[in-house]
Amino acid sequence: MDPYLNDWISLLLRFLHVVTAIAWIGASFYFIWLDNTLQTPPKWKQDKGVSGDLWAIHGGGFYEVAKYRLAPEQIPDTLHWFKWEAYSTWITGFLLLILIYYIGADAYLIDPNKVDLSQTTAILISLTTLAGGWVIYEAACRSPLIQSGLGFGLVMLVLLTLLAWGLDHIFSDRAAYLHIGALIGTCMAANVLTVIMPSQRALVAAVEKGETPDPRFGLNAKRRSVHNNYATLPVLFIMLSNHYPMTYGHEYGWLVLGCIILITAWARHFFNLRHQGVVKPWILISAFVAFAALAWVLMPQSTAQNTTTERLSDRQAIALIKDKCASCHSQSPSDDVFTVAPAGVTYDTEQEILNWLPRIQARVIMSKDMPFMNKTQMTELQRSQLADWIANKLP
Repeated sequence: MDPYLNDWISLLLRFLHVVTAIAWIGASFYFIWLDNTLQTPPKWKQDKGVSGDLWAIHGGGFYEVAKYRLAPEQIPDTLHWFKWEAYSTWITGFLLLILIYYIGADAYLIDPNKVDLSQTTAILISLTTLAGGWVIYEAACRSPLIQSGLGFGLVMLVLLTLLAWGLDHIFSDRAAYLHIGALIGTCMAANVLTVIMPSQRALVAAVEKGETPDPRFGLNAKRRSVHNNYATLPVLFIMLSNHYPMTYGHEYGWLVLGCIILITAWARHFFNLRHQGVVKPWILISAFVAFAALAWVLMPQSTAQNTTTERLSDRQAIALIKDKCASCHSQSPSDDVFTVAPAGVTYDTEQEILNWLPRIQARVIMSKDMPFMNKTQMTELQRSQLADWIANKLP
């Protein structure tokens, strides 16, 4: 595909993915908040089948919301459904997966330093991961385990962490993280498609036939909706993690991801309880403390010092950076993937390199995620020499 066209398609899909995700997550947050905030209605409303109501003010107007125990006596002519937010988010996300990680598998999905896979094999592993992961999740939802919210959540956390470990040994670091997010998103969208929507259609059909709706339909839909709610913050983190190699690029990146999923879901639990009038600040505080502790544990050790007798001169260091990094970071990149300098960072001149030394130190020396996939084969000795040179250059 033409690189320029690829960039525009990628930009459009990313934009649509973010917009639809905002709509979906916003709806999820709102309805969980609404369910947890409903108050006991007056007697006359209860007699009409209302189980909870709520008054709110927003945008200069008053709103009255009521939730029925099962369903109203008659379905109104206009009934709003919430489904396309989920479907659109998954569709745009999967198209991005195809565009970036399948079409660009050699650059983004496959890490030959781990397993030298063919494009076809790597893509099949990816698709199997998404489909197989959903099957396992669905089986767990249909097992007795579903009766314990805490137990179910912990089992899912362990399984996701083990999967992250496995993918980390097969795919590139970023691709491993991305696939955990894609799997969670797939399960969330499938919840809407295969459980929530069919349950709601069954409720509507029962009312239209004058039958008493089976309460199990509502309970099943609510349970999956709660699952989606707790999964939102972990998925959002994974969406952003591609920009922060100290997470996915760590030696134990798979374990870091498991910790992040736990911390973000735990933080979400605080808000879900708060909406019910149960305020436990220690939950949110402990989540922040855990996050800070994780950041401290992941802190890189002091940059490696060059213990060899050969130290780089300024000319040698500049030449090394240009040789290993300027194939991408240049006004005229020679790399077969990056036709434009990533993030607009260029190393064409000595001054440009000096301006970016702190960033070079962070990515080349500390996180070691650059050069990208180490395509230019920078050695540990070269990193050590460069670390020594940068340390003497920076204040």
